[in-house]
Amino acid sequence: MSEPVDQLPEDEAFAAEHALGVLNAADRREAETRMAREPAFAAMVEAWTARLAPMLDAITPVAPSAALWPRIDRALPANDNSVVFWRRWAMGSTAAAVACAVGLAVFANRPPVVVQPPEPGALLNARLDTSGGQHLFVAAYDPVRQALVVTSLVTPGTDPVHVHEVWLIPADGQPHSLGLIAPGTSKAMPMPKDLSTLAQEGASIAVSVEQPGGSKQAGPTGPVAAVGKLAKI
Repeated sequence: MSEPVDQLPEDEAFAAEHALGVLNAADRREAETRMAREPAFAAMVEAWTARLAPMLDAITPVAPSAALWPRIDRALPANDNSVVFWRRWAMGSTAAAVACAVGLAVFANRPPVVVQPPEPGALLNARLDTSGGQHLFVAAYDPVRQALVVTSLVTPGTDPVHVHEVWLIPADGQPHSLGLIAPGTSKAMPMPKDLSTLAQEGASIAVSVEQPGGSKQAGPTGPVAAVGKLAKI
């Protein structure tokens, strides 16, 4: 991570903690409920999961002993404040990778919490990859609010002379611009009414590399950096 969690906005810090798997049971349920209700928060969790995945892949899995979880479970109620402190400290250090690996191994054996979205209409999610399989963007579409939330995983400053433009490409193959997104940021993009019916499962979300100001024509003028299809979460 490029910055300590206690320097992040509260919502993003909470999303990062959920991606790391260091939340207690109550906070984890709250995070999963928010993911089902809030596309922007779900996109932040997806973004942090993608950012942290390479770090976890480099760690050799460690199987916890049978007595580990009972000891942690007994300790949590009496040490809740210290748990919060050490959780945030660990996320800002290289020790977070080891702590996370152990935590994920423990939580993997616990029954999953299934949260049903209270609003009608299924959220749609897309992972936007390069042709070589590199994961560069995350998108989440809420058909009820008719908004697309896009998160860029591109490092800021990588290409300062170009911009990234987001496109909806429905079944007919005709691209529709949704706006620009800056590297390393998340942005909510309201879906125009004439396009909301086209943002369905199977439609593609693409990001092209454009000159400042974006494309001046009906489709991308620069190369497509990443593309992915909307699918139900």
